[in-house]
Amino acid sequence: MIQPALEDRIALVTGSAHGLGSELVHSIAACGADVVVQYHSSDDAAAAVVDAVEEEGSNAIAVQADVTDPASVDAAFERIEAELGSVDVLVNNVGDFAPSHWSELSLETWNRVLHTNLNGTYLCSRRALPAMLDAEWGRIVNIGYASAEKGMVSPKNFPYFVAKTGVLMFTRMLAADTQDDGITVNAVSPYVIENSEEFPDTLPRGRPASFADIAGAVRYFLSEEAAYVSGENLEIDGGWLPESV
Repeated sequence: MIQPALEDRIALVTGSAHGLGSELVHSIAACGADVVVQYHSSDDAAAAVVDAVEEEGSNAIAVQADVTDPASVDAAFERIEAELGSVDVLVNNVGDFAPSHWSELSLETWNRVLHTNLNGTYLCSRRALPAMLDAEWGRIVNIGYASAEKGMVSPKNFPYFVAKTGVLMFTRMLAADTQDDGITVNAVSPYVIENSEEFPDTLPRGRPASFADIAGAVRYFLSEEAAYVSGENLEIDGGWLPESV
């Protein structure tokens, strides 16, 4: 198992009070980083993640923020910088979805899905970047979706597909813009993961991606073995093709 050396690094995982984000926090903390559990409203769950990480011997704090609000993002980073230091590793994991036909969605829901997935990734990356540039080292990993690379579209959950396509475009742009600055920017894009509410009739390898599958890909991008890898999208989809399921 790839285990990047992240001692003396500060890692922020957005949307990490539960689910995949919680798994990513534990995985990165095990590599030696001090970790930040960002949450919007799940304060009890976030506190439980912090307690569990500290019981495992790592340092962690929980920070409340609305990643779609620039002022809230700034306030969260200011607290992190005051208590731990500048963010070296950013995993943009937060993102709502709306598994309904696009014509049945309210504009509020449409905007929420786009804002949390795409604007949240943009705002957190923009806020983390200056310190990474000063340090001439940084790692940004954005959580995407396999359909964005494969060009799959569906009338169900369409704003999520749109947002994740934008996340991949942003990933590649930011990677190109920081290619000489000691920073890598990559994406990890699962298909169906273990906590999905609905599953297709058939799945590659007979199962969804586990949180551990995705965490392993994130750890790779944080490792020195991936120091020359930037602007890439690693799909964690078991070999899925749209026409095959």
